[in-house]
Amino acid sequence: MKRIAITGPESTGKSQLAEQLAGYYGTSWVPEYAREYLNSLNRPYHYADILHIARKQYALMCTAAGQSDKLVFFDTELIVTKIWCEVKYSKCHGWIDKHIDKQKVDIYLLTDINMPWQDDPLREHPHIREHLFALYKSELGLRGFPFVVINGIGEERLKNAIRAVETIL
Repeated sequence: MKRIAITGPESTGKSQLAEQLAGYYGTSWVPEYAREYLNSLNRPYHYADILHIARKQYALMCTAAGQSDKLVFFDTELIVTKIWCEVKYSKCHGWIDKHIDKQKVDIYLLTDINMPWQDDPLREHPHIREHLFALYKSELGLRGFPFVVINGIGEERLKNAIRAVETIL
């Protein structure tokens, strides 16, 4: 069974790409839990909320991986919560950092920032997209994780992602 994580800065099409790839391959995908959680809050989020989100995302990833027999796509993963936490609070929960290596991902698809920014009440950083992309690329590289940068718009982006997935099948 192969696990593919889609990671990258906000507003780079991770959710759409995860859903499209799962449809193309006829398999499952794990949505981003942060969106569900943050939409249910009746207050601004706090540092502790990010740890809760990370733990739930990790549990959802583990459950889905145990239920799939060929491929599973993760719309976000713990590198996203790590970078989000560090950018927002200049620190990160040790649990998140420790569990990044336990995700057992076969390939990371790093979504490029060449898509237009889409406003959304949960998105926070339209003006530092280049910086955020560099943080993701650095984190993946420092950890020695296999990754492919996915760029393009629309159908071209999906085709580029499919080509990347095919390299591990």
